[in-house]
Amino acid sequence: QVQLVESGGGLVQPGGSLRLSCVASGFPFSTYVMSWYRQAPGKQRELVATVISTGRSTSYADSVKGRFTISRDNVKNMVYLQMNSLKPEDTAVYYCKATNWGTHYWGQGTQVTVSS
Repeated sequence: QVQLVESGGGLVQPGGSLRLSCVASGFPFSTYVMSWYRQAPGKQRELVATVISTGRSTSYADSVKGRFTISRDNVKNMVYLQMNSLKPEDTAVYYCKATNWGTHYWGQGTQVTVSS
């Protein structure tokens, strides 16, 4: 059974940091591109960051460049999103996604709220 389980969300003040984690099971994790998406209330889900299967290349949305870092551990079947200098506009539900050609898996999401 395929599972993607996110954790690490919560309430943080502007300027603070959070580290999201996503643990995968039930599929060959090391062959999948992993991404983080987010969806704020009333908005469409948007791509935040992507890391290729080997972990050697990453990409980011312009809105998070220089503040967020995506990484993965293919031994532990984990993908991470380190989020620094958080802003209120980063408030959203964050989802991890696994992609391999036409196959996609999603996690259930974790809430991140940035507020004073």
